[in-house]
Amino acid sequence: MQLSTPVNIAPSALSISHKTPLLLLGSCFTDEIGARLQMAGFDCLCNPFGTLYNPFSITLCLRRAMQDEPISQDYLVWHEGLWHSWLHHGRFSHADSAQVLDGCNRAIHDTYLFLQRNPLIIITLGTAYTFFLNDPAAAPAMQGQPVANCHKLPAAKFLRRRLSVEEVVDCFRYQILDDLGVPIVFTVSPIRHLADGAHGNQLSKGTLLLAVDKLVQEHENCYYFDSYEIVMDELRDYRFYARDMCHPSDVAVDIIWERFQQTFMSDATREVARQQERLWRQRQHRPLHE
Repeated sequence: MQLSTPVNIAPSALSISHKTPLLLLGSCFTDEIGARLQMAGFDCLCNPFGTLYNPFSITLCLRRAMQDEPISQDYLVWHEGLWHSWLHHGRFSHADSAQVLDGCNRAIHDTYLFLQRNPLIIITLGTAYTFFLNDPAAAPAMQGQPVANCHKLPAAKFLRRRLSVEEVVDCFRYQILDDLGVPIVFTVSPIRHLADGAHGNQLSKGTLLLAVDKLVQEHENCYYFDSYEIVMDELRDYRFYARDMCHPSDVAVDIIWERFQQTFMSDATREVARQQERLWRQRQHRPLHE
């Protein structure tokens, strides 16, 4: 008797080794896989702009990094004692606007330098729902623009809508793929976004899945990894979820990480990864007595 429905993933023609620089962008699921890649000794730059959930914000930040284009004061907003960047995660926020600009622009420049090494890019899309700034007090450069984070500003300052399949495809096709010839692995985050209910979440994920499928079909340097399907179909049990019942548990992420290795890595690379993980755990160990 088989008590699950395995998601069968054939080994990819794309091979990842420890010689491959890896740039990871996207939702908080990116941080989970990025942490495991770093533990396994891979050369990674993980979410340099912070967590990004929607396709527009990911492509905007990546495009700026491709051009090494810094942001200006117009892209900042003051709220509750802190300056925030509309294009970046809240980890860059600070009471000093100069420090915010320095941190954001350093992240853009560091990513630009990393891109010069022709890395493999792994992009995890979280949601097709996107917030657009609708605040008369905002700088003209930001009026009507998508934001990566609302930074807890009032909802009245934004318009929120679900992107279409065509919009997602076009933002990657024209902003990124036309000018960047490196391989890109797309994946859709298995983390559920339930602000619009279960049906709304499925519509959002379906939009992303259809868009990614079109990109993979059209571009030889684009690939897809089935992390969403593994959690939804193979691990469809709440024991594989964290306490919030939306995020995958550590066990689920470990399973996805193992499947990712099986898909993109040779046996030799996986053995080196296991050795590096053991070394990492040894370095984290603190002796009971000096």
